[in-house]
Amino acid sequence: MRVHIIAVGRLRNGPERELINDYLQRFDRTGRNMGLGPVSLHEVEDKKGGGMDSEAILLERAIPKGAVICALDERGKIMQSPVFADKIAGYRDTGCSDLAFIIGGADGIAPSLRSRADFKLSFGAMVWPHMLARVMLSEQLYRAASILAGAPYHRV
Repeated sequence: MRVHIIAVGRLRNGPERELINDYLQRFDRTGRNMGLGPVSLHEVEDKKGGGMDSEAILLERAIPKGAVICALDERGKIMQSPVFADKIAGYRDTGCSDLAFIIGGADGIAPSLRSRADFKLSFGAMVWPHMLARVMLSEQLYRAASILAGAPYHRV
């Protein structure tokens, strides 16, 4: 199952980019034998400044046809890491070929696109900068693959 992180904004070189690349490489190595990956990062940018609605159009264009869509949203479900891992495995096991995680810009994801999401995930009640949300999602994807592989990375 291919995994896509589709996010508004361009990530510059720096510590966040290094962390994301590291966790996504780990995810690809760990998940490969379990039918997970590769993971790809798609960045979209609304150069005209049209806000959430314009960003939603760009995000939608990057979502593969037939993909399961997960919106990262503060109103989403808060999950423990093992539950998140099981959710990913469940999609894989039912024949899902693409799983797309969408991360909006500063104002979030337009309601029209958010309502299309198959599930909504929250990293808690606090609002996180979208660049850090990418890092946190990348780490949780790697953690999920590690949990499913029975590796010792995740400790209860």
